[in-house]
Amino acid sequence: MNVEQASLLVLLAAMLILFSLDRFRIEVVAIGGLLAGFLLKLYPADAVFSGFASPVVITVVEILLIVQVLAQAKFFDGLAQRFQSAKWSNLAVIASLASITGFISVFMNNIGAFAIMLPATLRVGTVLQIPRRQLVIPISFAALLGGLVSLIGTPANLLVSDALTKATGQGFRFFDFAYAGLPVAAAGILLISFLVTRLFPEADEEISGPAPAARRIVAEREIPFSSPLVGTRLSDCADSFGLQPHALTRDGSFVFGSLAKSVIEPGDTLLAEGADSVFSDLEAGGALLAPAHPNGLQTDFARIEAVVMPESTLIGSRIRSLEVFRNRGITVTAISMRSPRIEGRFEDLQLSIGDILVLEGTRDAIAEALDECECLPLATQPSAGSSKGSWYPFAIFAAGVLLPAFGVLRPEIAFAIVVFALAVTRFLNIRQAMADINWPIVIMLAAMIPIGTAVQTTGTAEVVARWLSLVVPISMPLAGMAVLLFVAMALTPFVNNATVAIVLSPIAIEFAEAAHHPPAAYLIVVAAGASLDFLTPFGHHNNTLAMSIGSYRVSDFLRAGGPLALLGYIMTVLIVAAVWL
Repeated sequence: MNVEQASLLVLLAAMLILFSLDRFRIEVVAIGGLLAGFLLKLYPADAVFSGFASPVVITVVEILLIVQVLAQAKFFDGLAQRFQSAKWSNLAVIASLASITGFISVFMNNIGAFAIMLPATLRVGTVLQIPRRQLVIPISFAALLGGLVSLIGTPANLLVSDALTKATGQGFRFFDFAYAGLPVAAAGILLISFLVTRLFPEADEEISGPAPAARRIVAEREIPFSSPLVGTRLSDCADSFGLQPHALTRDGSFVFGSLAKSVIEPGDTLLAEGADSVFSDLEAGGALLAPAHPNGLQTDFARIEAVVMPESTLIGSRIRSLEVFRNRGITVTAISMRSPRIEGRFEDLQLSIGDILVLEGTRDAIAEALDECECLPLATQPSAGSSKGSWYPFAIFAAGVLLPAFGVLRPEIAFAIVVFALAVTRFLNIRQAMADINWPIVIMLAAMIPIGTAVQTTGTAEVVARWLSLVVPISMPLAGMAVLLFVAMALTPFVNNATVAIVLSPIAIEFAEAAHHPPAAYLIVVAAGASLDFLTPFGHHNNTLAMSIGSYRVSDFLRAGGPLALLGYIMTVLIVAAVWL
């Protein structure tokens, strides 16, 4: 190994560690790694920003623009009524919703498919009285499984196709991934739909409503004079009232001291955490006093939940700085947080991906604010608007998909036509849509491409493949693909799946050359491994959102995702070996 290869391996290891720590913004880590690679002379100056002109990055941006239009369409608003009329079993409804999500994810990014189906799915759960915990994980996992089927299903597929093009002169066709991806997706959707009805039985859960009973929220409430909490020590709040106190303020100042010595007095303000049903019961009984909203008597007054999406402008903001709500007379009354750190007062809490806000205000004002800050309402009421014309964007997108599917145009050109058509027909405001794109992901993807290319050009991939050949007989196709799939699945819970594909694609090509096999088989395995991410709630944004919305525990992902990951692993290796070798 030479100095260049050693420095690249150290750089990659450092970046993977920083990505997994999740303490630094991913685009900052990626740009830092990109510049470090240039300083280490791993690629020339004219290649530093070449990733931003990559067809992969352009295609991802186009799909993100298109998804913004499709996510606003009301195409699936009538699902609840259709399922209610059909009188299907819960298992059939869950499997159908997951299948629809998987189908949508074949043609767009996973988060977009999840965002489109989530409000409709929650509405179905409310109407048919299906527990929310039986619904959310299946559509999250189905969105990931659908990405296995097509070239544009996930950025990882586009990246391995780009690697194949550079290695052989021709990339994957639009549905080449479907040979293995479709059977794995179909089997996975059936398995997870069956598992959730056993893992989260209806008898153990409250029926899905405005918020599941298991969800814990943080809220700040005043203590009225007649409250039974008066005279209670903070240390006794959990046992006596089901509330975990975090702060007590009196006359605008914090009450300091141990929980055992701090006693609640009338007029105090308590910042506490507990089940949303506990807060509701205490407020109904006069034990806690929620602030009265000035618009509470208006006919269009609403209490709406919304989840902070990965592209939201609210990420990192504190509640006191949310002018997007304050300017419209909207109040944040409670929050369900992913972060275990709760310090200061309610207005000091900092937002992150997957947090759920409880908002009060007029319905139109909330809808406008959520659209501006890229948060997704967890709608549980039928839409009052008309769905007339909602199929037009889908029809335009479908026409665009057919062009690369039949080899008429390259994906980036076909989807540029779709973006143009949506803009001309006024379904897409390009100026606003460009501002709403999740740019950190795009920047990270573009910055990682030159580093991934360096893995191949510096011979580092060959070195890694040679090391692995000393441990595993990679010349045997099943062994080589099994190792690659295992490594990809082991990395993807901690590192963005695009990064996994970028780093492992050159190594996969070396594996194929060592075994004298077509590289396409090994690259498909890498792409699949980067998307089979079911074991943790933090590996993929879909799972992070699902954990918050469905009130799951980390162990729930292991119980539900473990069998699914094992099934996907075995089926992928066997099918790819049978079809591509």
